[in-house]
Amino acid sequence: MSNHGESITCSGPHYNRVKELQAFDKTKARVKGLVDSGATKIPRIFIHPPENLPDLSNDTEGTGLPLPIIYLRGYRDSGRGGIIDGVREASREWGIFHLINHGIPLDVTDNMLEGVKKFHEQQVEVKNCTLEM
Repeated sequence: MSNHGESITCSGPHYNRVKELQAFDKTKARVKGLVDSGATKIPRIFIHPPENLPDLSNDTEGTGLPLPIIYLRGYRDSGRGGIIDGVREASREWGIFHLINHGIPLDVTDNMLEGVKKFHEQQVEVKNCTLEM
């Protein structure tokens, strides 16, 4: 899905991002639907101008992951308020975060991830039935 050497217009008099997003959402095909359909270019609704993108050059906590990390150690005591503030801030600024010290066994998280993968590999119609519940 490379646009190498191509110029992509994400604005202009004929570009209505909201309308295109709504049309894409109506298909309920999601990103996997694009892959399954053989799409070779990233649709412009997913491309944002560089000035609107966050600076991902900072490596938080030396992990190699440019994500906020939330340490759950102390959630049962005085550390709870700081954890809540961290989750709130990470959610607002990033929309995602990495939880550490959550106490969930690795086999449980592995099984959960496998279930998510299997869900996304299903046909669109099957996924839609689940999403409509």
